[in-house]
Amino acid sequence: MARISLDSQNSLPGIPLSVLSVPMENKYKCQQCLQVLRKPVQAQCGHRFCVHCFKLLTSAGPKPCEACRQEEIYEEPMSILNSNEAFPDNAAGREIASLPARCLNQGCSWTGYIKEYEAQHEGRCEYERVQCEACQASILLKDKDRHNERECEARTLNCKYCKVTFNFKDIKAHDEICLKFPLQCKDCGKKKIPREKFSDHIKSCVKSKSACPFSEVGCKTVIENGKLSDHEHSSTMEHLRLLLPMVLSMTHPRSEALGSGELQEDSGLGLYRAPEEGDGAAAAAQPVDLEKKVIALENIVCVLNREVERSSLTLEAFAHQHRLDQEKIENLSNRVRQLERTVTMRDLQLSETEQLVRELQNCTYDGIFVWKITDFSRRRQEAVAGRTPAMFSPAFYSSKYGYKMCLRLYLNGDGTGRGTHLSLFFVVMKGKCDALLKWPFSQKVTLMLLDQNNREHIIDAFRPDISSTSFQRPISEMNIASGCPLFCPLAKLAGKSPYLRDDTIFIKAIVDLTGL
Repeated sequence: MARISLDSQNSLPGIPLSVLSVPMENKYKCQQCLQVLRKPVQAQCGHRFCVHCFKLLTSAGPKPCEACRQEEIYEEPMSILNSNEAFPDNAAGREIASLPARCLNQGCSWTGYIKEYEAQHEGRCEYERVQCEACQASILLKDKDRHNERECEARTLNCKYCKVTFNFKDIKAHDEICLKFPLQCKDCGKKKIPREKFSDHIKSCVKSKSACPFSEVGCKTVIENGKLSDHEHSSTMEHLRLLLPMVLSMTHPRSEALGSGELQEDSGLGLYRAPEEGDGAAAAAQPVDLEKKVIALENIVCVLNREVERSSLTLEAFAHQHRLDQEKIENLSNRVRQLERTVTMRDLQLSETEQLVRELQNCTYDGIFVWKITDFSRRRQEAVAGRTPAMFSPAFYSSKYGYKMCLRLYLNGDGTGRGTHLSLFFVVMKGKCDALLKWPFSQKVTLMLLDQNNREHIIDAFRPDISSTSFQRPISEMNIASGCPLFCPLAKLAGKSPYLRDDTIFIKAIVDLTGL
């Protein structure tokens, strides 16, 4: 027996039993995980396993089959599980793929087949619960994007003011220190003042209140910045009276320090002694120190001015680059939208082409058409439930440029045959060459339900009523169907019917081409 590849890197254990809409047969169950087989593998002893489960079982080498032991049929070497002696069970895989399935997730109404469940729905259901990688919260798959963008406590955000990245839980702490965060001046009411410029605004705000510059000498007035000059002008005398004691206290020690110096008269402040020679030297030294400090401050201001100019140039360059980047982004966005529109048009064209190919594959041009209907039981149940009461066959033709026709079948009957018979009807369809054909349609039509033992077919034939609208030249896509509401009793399809084998029936239509 040929060695097979049992690569389980991307494989999964069995499909949960509750996914099935029907009771599961034991032959579809994995002997290891006891679930529905996924990619079934058959060991040499005959037991089936999921490829994932079989790989795990034999990863450390050959191993006895526990299922053989439980069934008391253990026999070496046949009951030894060995990857060299196993093979993919494609037949079982196809049977399992056609089993009806349903979604387990609460709120999801999806139904279909196991094949569709694995390929299209499993792991993609909007109602499946997944875990957020950031905050570990359990959420629905359909809510994942919204959760990541709006709800996740651990999501990262960019401050819309300063563009700094931080966690959502730190947003309040960041707002307290963000230099670009907008503040509102309580005095003038101005909004959206960046925190880094708020102190400058307070100093220049005309409505902001501050203490009088003469507060250090005793003025207790607190006044708006815009009215400061009026206050200084109107309170000049008051400010001078507050300054007088300070001036006197500064001059009084000097008058005492005159010592034996000659008394001289000052018209404003009275008598004082002339300074001695040593005091004059100290007074002369003070302007020199002050001049040095002024020069140092001027140098610092020059350096800061150069830094400000350099920063301004850099900021302007960044702004220019930002504008260029925005233009590129806009151009790329327009291009993406164009491509999306093109892809949508291509998808529509592809869908139309696929539909045309399907029609051509089943099309005949000799007036004879055999219609194979599979999954009869399921289709019949849908007809009884009213979900799909009727089904149309692919179109067929009397010739390449002749009449276009199809069949319409009611699996639970229609009209007088509802609930008791198969009802089969013939439909004349609108064709491309109808203008060249003879109307009304008058060819004999024979309808048959084929006996798959080729013994006794059920046959009904009719010749069209040329006065009926069903056989006039079609105006819409198809005329009203005409045929046999009591075509075949449903009882003939019960039990081991020769007309129903492998859940499949065959219907044949023959259009008499005589006279065309």
